Amino acid sequence: MAALSACSRPGDPSASTASAEPTADHFVAGMQAYLAKRGDLCLAKTEWPIDLTQREIDAGARNALQMPVLERLGLASSTVAEVDVKDDNEVSHHMKVRRYALTETGRQFYVTREQPRPDGGKEARGDFCAAKLSLDKVVHWELGGEGKDRHAVVSYTYQVKAAPWTGDAELQKVFPVVAQVIRGAGSAQLQETFKKTETGWVAVDLL
Repeated sequence: MAALSACSRPGDPSASTASAEPTADHFVAGMQAYLAKRGDLCLAKTEWPIDLTQREIDAGARNALQMPVLERLGLASSTVAEVDVKDDNEVSHHMKVRRYALTETGRQFYVTREQPRPDGGKEARGDFCAAKLSLDKVVHWELGGEGKDRHAVVSYTYQVKAAPWTGDAELQKVFPVVAQVIRGAGSAQLQETFKKTETGWVAVDLL
């Protein structure tokens, strides 16, 4: 891992005098492009329907706490289904489960996008998302590496366009990270790594 070699801030005189060094403007377009493609704030609910066993319900598992809230908000609906479930010893058991599926309203918030595969190809993956982030401003950046390994860790603040149901108090309780990110709009800082390319600074996640 290359050691960080510099830290600059918007308006830093050292940045303006060193023409080879980037300024905030160099990262704005790249950050906007990154958030346009990767700025969805999602709930890690990628595979639907979602089945809940009685054991998970009794144990207060994450889905057991979250799914009833999504159902109450009209985003999911539940039915009873019968399935074969393997235990920790790979022994199959036939049992009833509570099965949650997205409603017509809920499907409006299921976002599908292309993701890279280990073999270099791409595949479509979906997730249930609560908000979309956009760039507020680039705050500062730290540079590292040389030549083709030149990179920057960019810190930025963001704005949020949140779904109306994210204001529900119980939802905020069972999805605390979502609530925290939304409350941080305009003040909290996130980071993204960028790499210097022939066309400018591009988020590593998009390469």
